[in-house]
Amino acid sequence: MLKSLKTYNLIFLRLILIVAGIEFSLYLHNIRFVFVPIFGFLIVALLVIELYFYVKNAILVYDKTIASIIQNDFSSDFSKHKSNQNDLFKLYDILKSKQNEQVSRDIIYTSILNNIETGIIILRKENNDWNVFLMNDYFSKHFDVPKVSKWQLLKNQLPSLCEVIEEQNFQEIKTSLEIRVNEQNVQTFVMQTSRTEIYNLDYFIVLLDSIQNVVEKKEKEAWVNLMKVISHELLNSITPIRSISQNLQELVEQDSISSEDLEDIKSGVGTMLRRSDLLQKFVEGYRKLAMLPSPKKEKIELHKLIENCFHVMNPLFKNKEIEVINTITFDHFLMVDHQQIEQVLINLLTNSMHALEDVEKKQITIATETKENRVFIKITDNGNGIDKEIENKIFLPFFTTRKEGAGIGLTLSKSIIEAHGGYLDFRNLDGKTTFVICLVEG
Repeated sequence: MLKSLKTYNLIFLRLILIVAGIEFSLYLHNIRFVFVPIFGFLIVALLVIELYFYVKNAILVYDKTIASIIQNDFSSDFSKHKSNQNDLFKLYDILKSKQNEQVSRDIIYTSILNNIETGIIILRKENNDWNVFLMNDYFSKHFDVPKVSKWQLLKNQLPSLCEVIEEQNFQEIKTSLEIRVNEQNVQTFVMQTSRTEIYNLDYFIVLLDSIQNVVEKKEKEAWVNLMKVISHELLNSITPIRSISQNLQELVEQDSISSEDLEDIKSGVGTMLRRSDLLQKFVEGYRKLAMLPSPKKEKIELHKLIENCFHVMNPLFKNKEIEVINTITFDHFLMVDHQQIEQVLINLLTNSMHALEDVEKKQITIATETKENRVFIKITDNGNGIDKEIENKIFLPFFTTRKEGAGIGLTLSKSIIEAHGGYLDFRNLDGKTTFVICLVEG
């Protein structure tokens, strides 16, 4: 602001000098001076010309700066003019800095989108017509589509995709569809769309994930986790067995065996047997998971399944002083393999029982809920809950927090429920853990 006032003061000073020069020249002319007034008028003329060019240059710089701001062009350098119009150039620098920041952000976001293995296109509505606002590299390369800007051009390249979007009138949907890739393979994709309005502009976002890629990624992750567990268990058993075998070999190769050596041999053989038993149990557990028989379904009452489980578990509950609350008030029929489902219920009840070991007032609650032709069986205990750190591991094969546990109970239960077309999940709420079994009602 002070610099702008300085500019105005300079113009005003020039005007005063011009007026003063004219008045002085007229005064000299009136008192009969001849040459001095002519010289004064020449000086006034030079001052007028200088003022003209000074104002013209200031206006040109001002116009150029304003034009650059309006056109969003910040390539010009006005640093040498900052002393004259500081506020204007300060605004220019602020806008230039913000534009550079926005450009950097756009480059980063575009780089992220181009490295995601998901097909992404963003459409923008302009004058009632949709145009392609953004298409990431994965979409362009995977579907062999050039980065077009017009919707009709995209429709010519991928009619199966665009027709589904048009049929839904560019509304939010989640569905699966088959798309021919590279004019050869037909692949199934999950399509999810969303629509949003930003600064009065309508945007439509389309995400495409190949089901095959998703499944392969999940399978790979599952195999990596499984191999980690298997290798850990095998090494835990094989390493001590090998070490003990070496010690025993050294002992038996001696000329004579003392009573102390004989005790070491007996101890070593006992340890090897125990480790071998653990390894055998581990292999048997893996075989149970890998060779789970298909369920032989028959219609059975849920109430009867629960009673059978209680018959098995009641002695343990009484011994542990656990209160079991059965809130099932009406019966449901299920089409299930009752032996497998009973095994799942016993596994979950056993899991709850161990979770109550350090709790003074032990309590397990069983409840059911029906919704959309499905039965939800809920087993809740008031134990210490499941730690956040292991929530994503409890269904992993052979993962256990108990020393005597095999780590296959929850994994086997989950596999059995999924083989019945349902799912098994858990919730941590208010210090209580609830396992939920979802099955189709018979």
